Amino acid sequence: MSVKVLIPTPLRPHVGDQESLELEGSNVKEVLQNLAQQYETLKKHLFTDEGKLRNFVNIYLNDEDIRYLKREDTPLQDGDTISVVPSIAGGAVGTEPDLGALNHEEIRRYSRHLIMPEVGMEGQKKLKQASVLCIGAGGLGSPLAIYLAAAGVGRLGIVDFDIVDESNLQRQILHSTQDVGRSKLESARDKIEQINPNVKVETHELRLSSENALALFQDYDIIADGTDNFPTRYLVNDACVLSGKPNVYASIFRFEGQASVFAMPGGPCYRCLYPEPPPPGLVPSCAEGGVLGILPGLLGVLQATEVVKLILGQGQSLVGRLLLLDALAMKFRELKLRRNIECPICGDNPEIRQLIDYEEFCGVLPETQQEQVDGVEEITALALQEEMKQGKDIFLLDVRNPQEYEICQIEGSHLIPLGDLMARVHELDSARDIVAHCRSGARSAKAIEMLQQAGFRKLRNLQGGILAWSKDVDPSIPAY
Repeated sequence: MSVKVLIPTPLRPHVGDQESLELEGSNVKEVLQNLAQQYETLKKHLFTDEGKLRNFVNIYLNDEDIRYLKREDTPLQDGDTISVVPSIAGGAVGTEPDLGALNHEEIRRYSRHLIMPEVGMEGQKKLKQASVLCIGAGGLGSPLAIYLAAAGVGRLGIVDFDIVDESNLQRQILHSTQDVGRSKLESARDKIEQINPNVKVETHELRLSSENALALFQDYDIIADGTDNFPTRYLVNDACVLSGKPNVYASIFRFEGQASVFAMPGGPCYRCLYPEPPPPGLVPSCAEGGVLGILPGLLGVLQATEVVKLILGQGQSLVGRLLLLDALAMKFRELKLRRNIECPICGDNPEIRQLIDYEEFCGVLPETQQEQVDGVEEITALALQEEMKQGKDIFLLDVRNPQEYEICQIEGSHLIPLGDLMARVHELDSARDIVAHCRSGARSAKAIEMLQQAGFRKLRNLQGGILAWSKDVDPSIPAY
């Protein structure tokens, strides 16, 4: 059978940047095995060392999850489409709200809502009485908070602990140039109050954790997840399930995004979609892989739309559906989701009854333990500069992407992107002292681990990456 296999953006570098492939196979397993045989570097992203399909990669046949068909043995027909979907590193639920009257100013402000039969006076009062907690005031949180405030959601909570950086301004429209260096929460509060002074903004300047999530979520009707890392994403999911709060989800990478609604009664949760996270470093973050600045606007608006629909009790929500967006092709696709009866938190016999250590669950170790466990020796930017001045024979290995190398580079460095490293390992001399670097140090640490496994020993990682070099050695190198 000949079928089309759709390749998501994070995996396209392993298949020559192709969006889709035509492959042969009588069932899903044969097609995936053929795919892995043709593209060896893709294999570890799909299969474990034992040859089992990884839990953080979902496979869909047309629009159906193969876990609810015959799994990898699902038979195929000519013309079928296989989608590889990897992890991309409530209405006012419960009691009827006390519907407060709208004043004349609010009636004028929301007049275009009020003449819609799906909203009307009653719906606008529901919005006024609703409370939504936005996790993050960044790329997704910005359009989400702006549109919820403009729509008249009465109480808007925002969780964040970061400050505004210049690199945020390309997509985080809550913040402006004059906000650089300010708390994101202060900037967000000012912008929202300018948009709609009727909205009560509650800021929570903290790192969401297992110790505070349940108590925080309890005070809100709906949770909107705008996180950018896997530990917090699983934490938000589990806290929503345990507290009975809807989880309006979205995630983004380069030109692609995902959206759904989790943790609704009878519906699936994020763990039903992705039972376990990918290993640390396998899925690049937006800081490493980039993101189209407009993309979080698209996904954040979708989140805001789902939140408003839940509050109004109108329309068909994304519960049980995963919406995929490819902005480069401007195509939307929809896949079915089902609650996994064996899910450890929302299944019929849940094992997780309280919040856990999510950094440990996702394999993210404290910085104090990382060097010891990984065995990666580090060197500071100033120490490296001194060795270079002394004329030591150092091979400076840059493992960033070519696009990053075009932005800036350390003089004398040699570019071998991390994804190409093992295919080009013959270009390296194991007898030389190799210092690897990337933007901030995470990818180069991964590169050193890979080289250690290949038998290299004279390896060090530039602590803090090229950002540290820019800060401590050469300010002419732009930070990005």
